[in-house]
Amino acid sequence: MRRRQLSVLAGATIVLLVLASTSLPALAQPNYAKVKEFRIERSIPPEAVACIECHKQTNPGLFGDWANSRHASANITCLDCHLAQPGDQDVAKDHEKYYGRSDLPYGEQKYKVPIATVVTPKDCSRCHPDEVTQYSKSKHANTLEVIWKLDPWLNKGMNSDNERKVGCYHCHGTVVGIDDAGNLDHTTWPNVGVGRLNLDGSKGSCTSCHTRHRFAVSEARKPEACDSCHLGPDHPQIEIYNESKHGTIYHAFKSEFNFNAAPGTWTAGTDYRAPTCAACHMSGTGKVMGTHDVTERISWETQAPLTIRPADFKPFPAGNDWQVERDKMKNVCRACHSDGWINDFYEGFDKAVQEYNDVYFKPAKAKIDELYDKGLLDKTKYFDEHLELQFYELWHHEGRRARMGTMMMAPDYAWWHGFYECKARYNVIMEEADHLIKTGEKAYIYPNYPNANGDTTKPEKIFGKQ
Repeated sequence: MRRRQLSVLAGATIVLLVLASTSLPALAQPNYAKVKEFRIERSIPPEAVACIECHKQTNPGLFGDWANSRHASANITCLDCHLAQPGDQDVAKDHEKYYGRSDLPYGEQKYKVPIATVVTPKDCSRCHPDEVTQYSKSKHANTLEVIWKLDPWLNKGMNSDNERKVGCYHCHGTVVGIDDAGNLDHTTWPNVGVGRLNLDGSKGSCTSCHTRHRFAVSEARKPEACDSCHLGPDHPQIEIYNESKHGTIYHAFKSEFNFNAAPGTWTAGTDYRAPTCAACHMSGTGKVMGTHDVTERISWETQAPLTIRPADFKPFPAGNDWQVERDKMKNVCRACHSDGWINDFYEGFDKAVQEYNDVYFKPAKAKIDELYDKGLLDKTKYFDEHLELQFYELWHHEGRRARMGTMMMAPDYAWWHGFYECKARYNVIMEEADHLIKTGEKAYIYPNYPNANGDTTKPEKIFGKQ
């Protein structure tokens, strides 16, 4: 009898415990991880097979890239990226003719599907939503808007529309358009600029860094992925990187680097010995999460005329705290460097920024503004007067090289290509400006400035009607 009573008591106790656990507040519940719901469709529809087989014959290089990609391993086909959605404006009309060719495999009408030429971040977000969201907040994605807010070449029409297309817009991006015949406008396409405004309203092109149709993470991790835009007299990051010890180590040991590590696992000391552009600005390290927003981890805007904090950059203010972002970058550095090294470096960098601002830029700008106020320089155009060009190059060329060379530890760019040339440019500006003020003489205007016929209308799709 007693045994039965104990059994009943034990059963009741268990019931009470179960009921108690179900009535506990959510905060007291066990913190079990939510099970991921992830499914890969291993079958390929006949229409996608038709794409693959035809491109294998007509574009073997394109097919080879895709066949060797992670996309192909996961059965991500042409249709997953290129299938036109309802409302797409860029349906490739010429593509439809391939469904009536007897010389092509699967060249039959039954395989016909509408194909969109332009693959956008919105398309990529079907599988990569976090990366696309991060990228959309970056200065990369918004750089076309930024240059229209800042650049005198565009706003004063000092270069031709085609010079912009083959130069400026190749990196910054175009506003992709459709011509009267319903085809992609050749003045806006082809283009893979990082700030491209697409027909679906999304910004950017993932293939700027992950080139099609391989889309390899290993490629985007290498500095060569960045060097098609970040080079030259105005922002020579690749040249600066190559001069730095980071670049020296990379070139000496890159054959030992594991660029194919899975996303989120690429680790200093295990997969690479020295950082690349992606390692510092994008990849996860320690407690620092990876990001596709390259505006993160930056504590100074070294490309701006006057060096300011990213949140104070009026054309595109960053929605973050520079001190928080600097701590992130310091944590990236901490994978290989001591706190003493890191803090001393930043002290020198901050000092270089202060000297550029106070010794070179501010006095030169004040002098140029005085000339405008006195009517000795003409504001109608830009670059058609010698002092305007000199002042532009002080901040846009030498000033950037000085600041960026310091930031990325390339002494030749910090000094000989940077502050040394700032001094020479500064002296030219001040001497000519003081002469004009003393004599009251107006600056000489170049009467035949070449090819200064670019459209000065800001893109309506970005800025609305002007």
